Amino acid sequence: MDIKQLRYFIAIAEEKNITAAANRLHMSQPPLSIVLKQLEDELGVKLIERNGKSMELTDKGHILYQRARQVVNSFEEIKNEIEDTEEGKKGALNIGINTLSVSGFPEMLQSFHQNYPLVLIKIVQNDSIYLAEMVKKRAIEIAFVRLPLEHQDLTYHPLINEPFIFVSKNELETISLEEVSRMPLIIPSTEGLGIYNTILEAFARQKLQLTKIAECSDMHVLMELVRAGMGVTIVPKSVFDVYGGKTLYGAPITNGNMNSSLGVIWLEHHFVSTPAKNFVKLVGEYYKHLSQ
Repeated sequence: MDIKQLRYFIAIAEEKNITAAANRLHMSQPPLSIVLKQLEDELGVKLIERNGKSMELTDKGHILYQRARQVVNSFEEIKNEIEDTEEGKKGALNIGINTLSVSGFPEMLQSFHQNYPLVLIKIVQNDSIYLAEMVKKRAIEIAFVRLPLEHQDLTYHPLINEPFIFVSKNELETISLEEVSRMPLIIPSTEGLGIYNTILEAFARQKLQLTKIAECSDMHVLMELVRAGMGVTIVPKSVFDVYGGKTLYGAPITNGNMNSSLGVIWLEHHFVSTPAKNFVKLVGEYYKHLSQ
């Protein structure tokens, strides 16, 4: 059993189809089938149950898959650490960004690319919980997330703490949470995610019943719904700065006591590449400059 065989088995386990796994690995199907049989013969167990063209892992297959991912990820980590030379001028930057977006993120990436043009950048956008799991699996190296978030086994470095603001088609100087409670509210998240709970808890503290008409985690779509007059929303200030445009208005919530903390996470007690360190430093300097 070697690293190459483990990579092949991971592809089979995740694709659940030999043809799809072969396409993913850019190889023909027969050698992949041979590798699977070699693994089963070497271990003396059945790893895959076939159901027509689809495949499912056996209990032994699940164990091998989990261990294989750990071994391959550790191998990649060692390889990256050894090859991480020239002050991070080469290599890859695999990052995740929260669905609620980050103000100035395109500018930061552009600045990084200008300084390190040979670094390949991979960006994944999703909710904070999903990104945290991707970091733990080492599918991405660092992620920009918003609290609250359970970050066990992760190192969290705070960047900014900002208030939520009210967003609508009408210009207002300020608004109270009680006034917002009587309006059709589109929540910028979905049930089970941190931002969703933050908003509901703010209304609960004031013993107010909000008038929820929709949930939407896509910020572009959310702002278009507000722009169309479907309802109003509450978002962190930087999100409004990115998506608000000229036809929507943001107003402070006088008694909301709602804040969103943005930070970066990486896997605790694990190697962090120089490109990732360089980007985190750049982001930190960007937000430090904004606060001055």
